[in-house]
Amino acid sequence: MSKLFEDSNKESAEIASAAGSSQDDLKASTQHNEDVFIDPQGAKYDLELDPGVTHDMLNKRFNLDGEVAELDQLGDSFKKERTFWGKIRALEFETNFKNKQHMVYMLGAFASFAGILSGIDQSIISGASLGMNKMLDLSTHEASLVSSLMPLGAMAGSIIMTPLNEWFGRKTSIIISCLWYTLGAILCAAANSHHIMYAGRFILGVGVGIEGGCVGIYVSESVPSTVRGNLVSLYQFNIALGELFGYIIGIIFFDVYGGWRFMVGSSLVFSTILLVGLFFLPESPRWLVHKGRVGEAWNVWKRLRDTSQDTARVEFLEMTQVAKQDEELHKEESRFQAWFDLVRIPRNRRALVYAIMMISLGQLTGINAIMYYMSTLMQNIGFDDKQAVAMSMVGGAALLIGTIPAILWMDRFGRRTWSMTIIVFSLGLVLVGIGYKININTHLAAAEGVYLSGQILYNMAFGSYSALTWVLPSESFSLATRSVGMTVCSTFLYLWAFTVTYNFERMQNAMTYTGLTLGFYGGIAVVIGIPYQLFFMPETKNKTLEEIDDIFSKPTREIVKENTRNMKRFLSRFGRK
Repeated sequence: MSKLFEDSNKESAEIASAAGSSQDDLKASTQHNEDVFIDPQGAKYDLELDPGVTHDMLNKRFNLDGEVAELDQLGDSFKKERTFWGKIRALEFETNFKNKQHMVYMLGAFASFAGILSGIDQSIISGASLGMNKMLDLSTHEASLVSSLMPLGAMAGSIIMTPLNEWFGRKTSIIISCLWYTLGAILCAAANSHHIMYAGRFILGVGVGIEGGCVGIYVSESVPSTVRGNLVSLYQFNIALGELFGYIIGIIFFDVYGGWRFMVGSSLVFSTILLVGLFFLPESPRWLVHKGRVGEAWNVWKRLRDTSQDTARVEFLEMTQVAKQDEELHKEESRFQAWFDLVRIPRNRRALVYAIMMISLGQLTGINAIMYYMSTLMQNIGFDDKQAVAMSMVGGAALLIGTIPAILWMDRFGRRTWSMTIIVFSLGLVLVGIGYKININTHLAAAEGVYLSGQILYNMAFGSYSALTWVLPSESFSLATRSVGMTVCSTFLYLWAFTVTYNFERMQNAMTYTGLTLGFYGGIAVVIGIPYQLFFMPETKNKTLEEIDDIFSKPTREIVKENTRNMKRFLSRFGRK
């Protein structure tokens, strides 16, 4: 819970809203010019630091204990009325922990495990293509389509993610993505022509697209704000881990006849593990509130939060109040009209532009093209076929290592500070481009050394940066537009992934590899990325999703002014030192 407002009228209004008070209570509270959480000496109180004082005040004015008692009754009624078939439809074996953090971490870990599937299916084609292209007699164009059809399928998966999210829920949508993975992996492993391989890769992509948007929403809606960045970043860690697994699987089956079939079919193992784990997780409490299932949501909330603390109680009541306001706002609208709220309402429009920009900066700096063609690039720098697949693990391992600091420290340093890792991976792109300019016939060791140093630096820094790709969109949208917002963002993410992957060979031939990495990928990072992040990027660390609503309710010019003031203050302090 953030520090309370200094202005007592605003403060009364916010806490009244958080406690779910009626409009009459809210109106009455704003008419009195009395301090609610500020003593005569001007001391400010915080729900976490001053629980005794704030609890009495909340009870006196808003009957917090009474509100919680009503929620307990709703939760108990839901348990009694729930039928056997209702439990089956929930697709859950209910688990509970005395320490609520254990449930939070279990949810974050299992949901984020989906990233391993995405990572494997992105990188496995790098090693599989060497044998697959020969056995299926693929042309250069057909091989490019096999690589790029997965992100194209992911675009389709992103588009159907919103209806799945709305109708079935966040967790169930991830379960559905596992079924797409399974079907796609079977088709790829059994392919005897490029047409079947096209279908398999596209279907795998649909699973990736559904999962990619759902995991971020599911985790961000379920876990506390203090660990939200860390746990959503864990998804990117698992993507990187999956990409490393893809290269390792490539080495394991490299010398096996038809080993590429085992490579592309390996998703079956991991999708089964994910599917089993999901049956022990609850549905998103915010989605349940959004659907009017408040009693069920409160039962889930009590498994994820210590509801003896006022912070957890107020957050839930604030969440229900926001859901009611959204319902009132959209009561007279059709579903089609409600989707246009994403661009019609300024608060949502700002979040959409911001999320798309951050996703575009991550994808248009070349990571997917470099990962998909890692083995080919290693061959071009002087390694033979098997060495090229083995050395691809260097890039995968660097990407994995780079995500670890994001998991540990993003919530500590903040999103804006973390975004400056874009400078480091830009330096890595410079080294990668220079490595290709060194003549491998006369200076092989130097070419490989510079190129690999650039790859390691680029992938490590990008591993840290790319965590923002999933964290920022998942926390930026309002409750009513979160699904459709993530659909648009995921669609853009995979559109850019398809674009840079499918056109990689053409762009490399037109610009040379050095021109592509330095001029195009590096140019986007330096010329567009750094200025945008310095001036237009808000800070959302340690904010509840409802508090982030207030940030995007500000005009963009206010965010720019605030960022400019903060930079001037930082530079003046730095100058004095």
